[in-house]
Amino acid sequence: MMSNDSEIEDFYGCYLLYCTNPKYKGHTYIGYTVNPNRRIQQHNKGVKAGGAKRTSSKGPWDMVLIIHGFPNDVSALRFEWAWQNPLKSRRLKILPTISKKKKESRFEYRFRVACNMLRTAPWNRLPLTFRWLKPEYKIEFNPLCAPPYHMALAYGLVKTKKVDKPVDEDETARVLMRCKICKRKIKHDDGLKCIHFNCSMHAHIACLAKHFLGDSQHIIPLNGECPTCRKTMLWGDLIRYKKGCYQNLQEVEEDAEHWTDNLNI
Repeated sequence: MMSNDSEIEDFYGCYLLYCTNPKYKGHTYIGYTVNPNRRIQQHNKGVKAGGAKRTSSKGPWDMVLIIHGFPNDVSALRFEWAWQNPLKSRRLKILPTISKKKKESRFEYRFRVACNMLRTAPWNRLPLTFRWLKPEYKIEFNPLCAPPYHMALAYGLVKTKKVDKPVDEDETARVLMRCKICKRKIKHDDGLKCIHFNCSMHAHIACLAKHFLGDSQHIIPLNGECPTCRKTMLWGDLIRYKKGCYQNLQEVEEDAEHWTDNLNI
C-alpha cells in the first residue's frame, strides 16, 4: 500500500470524476489522461480550456480516483472505453452482476464496475495501481471483488514526470551490464534489477518475464523467483515505475470488440 503523493514517469491513467454542483450532484464522468492535475483543471474550466462537452458548465468536479500503470495509451484507452460502456464490452457483459442495481448510486456503480474490471482479463495481469485521490470519497472494497494481490492500493495526489533523455548518447555509455539469463549486454531502457537488498541481479525485461513465466502461455508474469538470490518478487514491484517496461513484451490477444474502432477519445 502506498500512502504518499507520488511522482511517476510515463503516466497513463483512467479516472473517475464526481460532480459537486448541487444541480448535478452525484453525476460521474470517466476519462483518460497523462496528466491528472492538468486534466481536472480543464474539466472545471470548460470546453474552451480543453475540457469535455459532458462536463462543461456542470462543475465543479472532483477527480476522486484514478487507475494507472498501463503500459501505453492504447491499453489505457481500452480500459476507459470498457469502463464507460460495461454493458457493451464483451469482456464485461458476461458477468452476472455488471448491471446497475436499483439502490446503487452512479458513483457506487462506477466503482463496482472498476473493481470487476481489475479482476477480468486482460487487465487482471497488469501491475496497475488503484489510487484514491480524495479520501472523503473512499469506499471499502468488497472482499469478493477486491483488486488482485499484485496491484497496488495508493492514496494521495500523483504528479507526472517528464522522462529525462540520456545526456551521453554514445552506445557504450548506455550499456549497464550483462543479463543474468542470456548473458548479453543490457541497455539503459531494457533492463530490470532485483528489488532485494544486496542482490546485484540485472536482466533484460523479456528474459526475466520468460524466466518468471516458465511454461505458462501468458505474456505478462505476476511473480517469480530471482535467478540470483532466489527470493520471490512481484512483477509489478519490478516495473511499476520503470520506463519502457513493456516495450519488448507484445500482446498476442486481440480484443474481439475491435477496440480501436470504438475508442471514445
